[in-house]
Amino acid sequence: MRHAVPRATRRAAPPGVAASVGRARVARRVAPLAAALAVLSLGLTLAIAPQPAAVTASSTAGETHAGDTQRVSVAPDVAAPTRSQDSYTATTGAQTLIASGTNADWAKLVLIYGDWPVTDENVTVMLQWMREENGPDNWWNRNNPLNNGYGSGGGSGLGSYDSLDTAARYAADNLLKRSFYADIVAALEDGTSAHAVAQAIWASPWASSHYGNGTWWSTSPVPIIEAPESAW
Repeated sequence: MRHAVPRATRRAAPPGVAASVGRARVARRVAPLAAALAVLSLGLTLAIAPQPAAVTASSTAGETHAGDTQRVSVAPDVAAPTRSQDSYTATTGAQTLIASGTNADWAKLVLIYGDWPVTDENVTVMLQWMREENGPDNWWNRNNPLNNGYGSGGGSGLGSYDSLDTAARYAADNLLKRSFYADIVAALEDGTSAHAVAQAIWASPWASSHYGNGTWWSTSPVPIIEAPESAW
């Protein structure tokens, strides 16, 4: 006859084995719940994730569709940055003036050689001065438009130069080298008044007549006339 072992006398499982068995049972119960939570978390993530904007290509190059333009609003107190623009002036070269060959070009050539501004006022008074000395129709007479005695071989201004280019250099040099022409130089350096330059010329010893102190000086427009190529 088989004898039953009293419950109290049954051998208890070792502590380590019992703990492992307990953890296994808990794991079997928790696993389904964890899986459900993972699925729910993935669904929420997909729901709130930003969706990529749809991009459509225009069927025609350069075509603009409504809604494609971006607009940026700027606060009214935001000022545009100050932008500075450098200004510059261009000076015609001597060779260009010589190639053109008019009385206006010779007037500019004197200004360039004297390092004076080539302004309308300065060119105007130089043309008037040339007309008083030789007349516009023959302004290149003896290649000495201002009847300059310096370097021309004629102290009275009746000398000549080998070219109009040389004459322009000597005219500028004479004005710069002589202290009694300082007022003419100052007015040319200013470059804003043909009348101021003319007054300085009348007061100077350039012409013994002093141009009648201005009474013989004409301010009417001077015709632009080209000199023969051989004069240059």
